[in-house]
Amino acid sequence: MSKVLVIGAGGVSSVAVHKMAMNAGIFSDIHLASRTKSKCDAIAASVKQRTGEEVSTYEIDAEEVPALTNLIRKLQPSLVVNLALPYQDLPIMDACLAAGVDYLDTANYEPKEEARFEYKWQWAYHERFKESGLMALLGSGFDPGVTSVFTMWLKKHHLKTICTLDILDCNGGDHGQAFATNFNPEINIREVTAPARHWENGEFVETPAMAKKVEFDFEAVGPKNMYLMYHEELESLARFVPEMQRARFWMTFGDEYIKHLTVLQNVGMTRIDPILYQGKEIIPLQFLKAVLPEPSSLGETTKGKTNIGCIATGEALDGSGEKTFYIKNICDHEAAYAETGNQAVSYTTGVPAMIGSAMMLTGAWRGEGVFNMEQFDPDPFMEMLNSQGLPWTVEELPGPVEF
Repeated sequence: MSKVLVIGAGGVSSVAVHKMAMNAGIFSDIHLASRTKSKCDAIAASVKQRTGEEVSTYEIDAEEVPALTNLIRKLQPSLVVNLALPYQDLPIMDACLAAGVDYLDTANYEPKEEARFEYKWQWAYHERFKESGLMALLGSGFDPGVTSVFTMWLKKHHLKTICTLDILDCNGGDHGQAFATNFNPEINIREVTAPARHWENGEFVETPAMAKKVEFDFEAVGPKNMYLMYHEELESLARFVPEMQRARFWMTFGDEYIKHLTVLQNVGMTRIDPILYQGKEIIPLQFLKAVLPEPSSLGETTKGKTNIGCIATGEALDGSGEKTFYIKNICDHEAAYAETGNQAVSYTTGVPAMIGSAMMLTGAWRGEGVFNMEQFDPDPFMEMLNSQGLPWTVEELPGPVEF
């Protein structure tokens, strides 16, 4: 029985809070805070209607460390769950250290002024958390998060070593919009337009954004174009699976998305540097975010499925030679919406955020310092995926991927 404070009130937060309320034996007292209290109130009302559980709400600017520290001290939660924006990670970690409370997030820190995704800023907090006797768990979403747990589960149960790893993220959903993002537009577009990087022979190799495209036939979705991108779990996987020779991340995008994004880039609307407009500084990407559909509004109209998984090749644990395994989850947008009022992209991140929180609160995963998902036993997390709406399957493939 534990008290938690969740920060952020987007779709991922909505899913996580709904799922926490559905597991009241672990999450006995749920508090929700964001810059816009009305969004917290809407989530709380939905949770009450769907589960009967109460959620207390607050207004807070996550970048105001003293105010956030005071709120944490007032509430005295066992855990702060950061589901706000990635560039708010460090202020929230600072507040957790000041208030003496454990920390969890779903995405690594990135500075506002540069679309650069690295763990170095958060890894630098390790000694401070360790000295305080506190735990910080980084990247407890799907990718990063579940994809890292998938990889370590394969290494524990099937592969002695992992030589190559490909992470495949497919969203086969259709929301009926000409152009919209399925999570925070600012973060999504920063991620997609950043240079691609993959791990190969002990170093990261950088290529232009969206330059490499491969078609792949996804179960329950069909053939889709997927693009080589950088994602932060490549950095942590390269650290915790040191024998890995190559690791890549792929994400699917439709032709219409690519066409619209290309135009927006060409006219400067994806810029993250400030420009002067009518005597005021604005950031074009933040203005674009304001005029695009709110991702949380897409749940009711989105149909189709997501398919996210890992294909790993390496030396078999049983000594039978080289083997390739494909482990994945398929999630239905309409089923996710029926359960929590959110589409599957939010669901596949919010559920792992809840499970990671449960791992910490129940003591299944414990430590002092800053940790990534790869550092803990994957089995209890994998068990909860099956019981909490994200069932997974694993199959042996005839051989390594050919792309």
